[in-house]
Amino acid sequence: MQQFLLHKQSSIKYKAYIPIAIGSARQQMLNSTTKAGYQILLLLISFFLFHISLKAQNAQVPIGYWREHLNYNSAQAVVKGDKIYCATANNVFSVDANNNEQRYSKINGLNDIGVSAIGWDETTQQLVITYTNCNIDVVKGDVVNNIGDIQRSAVVGNKTINSIYCNGGFAYLCSGLGVIVLNLTKYEVNDAWYIGNGGGEVVVNAITTDGNFWYAATNEGLKQASVNAANLANYNNWQNLSGSNGLSDGVTQNAVLASGKLLVQKNDTLLVQNSSGFAILYTDSNWQITNLNSSNGKLLLCQQNKQTGIGRVLQIHANGAIETTLTNSTYIVLPRQAMVDNNSLWIADSSEGLSKYNTSFSSYIPDGPLGTADGDMLVANNTLYAAAGSVDANWQALQNRNGLYTFNGDAWNTIGYYSKPIFDSVLDIVTLAIDPANQSIWAGSYGGGLVNIDGATTKIYKANNSSLQPTIGTNKDIRVSGLAFDNTNNLWISNYGAAQNISVRKADGSYKSFAIPFIHTGNAVAQITIDDANQLWIVSPLGNGLFVYNYGSSIDAVNDDQWKFFKTGVGSGNLPINTVYCTAKDKNGFIWIGTAKGIAVVQCPTEVFTQNCEAILPVVQQDSFAGYLFQDEEVHTIAVDGANRKWVGTKNGVWLISPEGDNIIYRFTADNSPLLNNDIKRIAIDPQSGEVYIATAAGICSFRSTATEGGETNSNVLVFPNPVPPNYNGTIAIKGLVDNALVKIAELDGRLVYQTRALGGQAIWNGKNYKGEQIASGVYLVIVRDDTGLEKIVTKIVLVK
Repeated sequence: MQQFLLHKQSSIKYKAYIPIAIGSARQQMLNSTTKAGYQILLLLISFFLFHISLKAQNAQVPIGYWREHLNYNSAQAVVKGDKIYCATANNVFSVDANNNEQRYSKINGLNDIGVSAIGWDETTQQLVITYTNCNIDVVKGDVVNNIGDIQRSAVVGNKTINSIYCNGGFAYLCSGLGVIVLNLTKYEVNDAWYIGNGGGEVVVNAITTDGNFWYAATNEGLKQASVNAANLANYNNWQNLSGSNGLSDGVTQNAVLASGKLLVQKNDTLLVQNSSGFAILYTDSNWQITNLNSSNGKLLLCQQNKQTGIGRVLQIHANGAIETTLTNSTYIVLPRQAMVDNNSLWIADSSEGLSKYNTSFSSYIPDGPLGTADGDMLVANNTLYAAAGSVDANWQALQNRNGLYTFNGDAWNTIGYYSKPIFDSVLDIVTLAIDPANQSIWAGSYGGGLVNIDGATTKIYKANNSSLQPTIGTNKDIRVSGLAFDNTNNLWISNYGAAQNISVRKADGSYKSFAIPFIHTGNAVAQITIDDANQLWIVSPLGNGLFVYNYGSSIDAVNDDQWKFFKTGVGSGNLPINTVYCTAKDKNGFIWIGTAKGIAVVQCPTEVFTQNCEAILPVVQQDSFAGYLFQDEEVHTIAVDGANRKWVGTKNGVWLISPEGDNIIYRFTADNSPLLNNDIKRIAIDPQSGEVYIATAAGICSFRSTATEGGETNSNVLVFPNPVPPNYNGTIAIKGLVDNALVKIAELDGRLVYQTRALGGQAIWNGKNYKGEQIASGVYLVIVRDDTGLEKIVTKIVLVK
């Protein structure tokens, strides 16, 4: 059982904690201080609150906290409980009577991601959530109970849960095995009904009861059993009603009750049971039924037109009369479920999220990106940029139309086909760069060329207006797979598959292209990293290795160009394997290389053409064992934080390692943390806040880490939380410092309490003295020594115990 946190994602801000802290602090201080002392401290707190409120307009989440950034447009199901609950492809959110939205995810208490079905039990007032991996959560108030029995079961077969029917404190899960019964009081599996022919497994699509009989819609037809049967797990107690009395053989997709009548979905036809058998209630061969639901005695049909693809929702009386036909190209595109509540029609649409109709439409879509991000991620000017495009393992395009996402810390935005029609030919945005001259965005389309987004102006560069060339064997397939600005503002471009597969857009706007002078499969090139000597480190996918290019004194003069090919083997670069996924330059100027067999580091990049400079394979110590760094891991992404530590993403989660790579600081997996998925695509770090954005196969999440970029001076120093509230056991951060500053916490008389070093531009403190003891309430000084050796008081901290 886990405690479930009931804050919205957007409320994880310090302004949400400050009022609570002051209320608790006042009561404790009245009991422990003199009136005069309390008034002085209250004045100090008010002073700090005023300045904090100015500085914390865009405050980040607390250190050690996670956020999820998921797509809430893909609504799949909607149910009524104490609130309206909506399931998306990833997780769940709710809407209360005041139209307040609340997210439910791994970040604040759920145990998994990827929802297959939801259901509400009126008896126990609980929400049942099943996941695509067969894990189960039961949510009641602020508590989540997990039932992992089905997920952990060694039973071989199709355990996929298709729908949930709740009745009297039990949840009946319709699965590929049969019906699985959960006890929602004991939080355990109560029974399993294998009702297939001969007692075997059968896919059950839906189940319901009229109090006398159970009705199960299965792939073998509609099956019926008495509720008083001695053993419902015995298939002999189930009778197949299909094949007679007006109900044909074969799959039945659904069975519901409305106004005391049994309704059965058979393909795109609804049948109603009467005294003589089954009769057609509704059919339309032009419309595919995507969902049938019974709500408030009404039948709700979600449909898709087979010719036009238009979606609609029908409200049908139990006697077959169509009462409402609802179409709207903005809110109803791919409807998946509908329900009625207080004369309002709620619609879950897998394209347009959750909406409510009552004379007019209202939309409920918690903020998030449109989907996952497999391409580049970077942070510039306090904004995250994430490329949504994708390629497969063989570097074939996947035709992703989402473009790129931006996140300013509070809200997401999408730049792509759905917001800018000019993007109709630039699918699969996979690489990004920010222009240092004007802060415009450069984006590479894997097939559609190079895009520049400068405010409201968008320009596309292809073969006709640049040096970019089509992939060999095609006429117009311009694949841009890597972008990087060098130290003199030239934009270098990987032009995958072209005969001259490296191009440059020079600072003056002119273009030039180059052919790499080594044979490499598919002319494959991807990520580009610029080192301190202004040299290009170019990843070559498909197992080719890594290229280094120095263009010499001039881009136009090719007689002094230098190239080097890094591969496996001593004398050839010493890579652990030729399959290279990524590179990163750290604060020492070293080049870190992520491969299919761990990490290699080049510590002499500026001398790569003047001496025998090869990669070394770092050895990491973990517990009592030492071995090559990630030697059995596919390292897909490496990001360097403000303290020169490396964030490493693999198919098995995320690691934070020390600057030298010899020590593991964190290891995050989907099992031991709120990480959404272990398959890590990209990692990007906000240098100002230290928030680490992690793109996974299931979506984007972020973790507020401890290191930020150091400044040249101690400017705009901020302590948070400040004041530190009673019972606060989290980390106190002091940011805005010079790199690696020595930070001292002292009493007002100068007596030292604690001392530490900044991680980049941020120091962290647990509120204890150097002996590990909790310190008393009061005002404390923050004294910083910078690189000049001078010490000065930069701010104060108020602690309330």
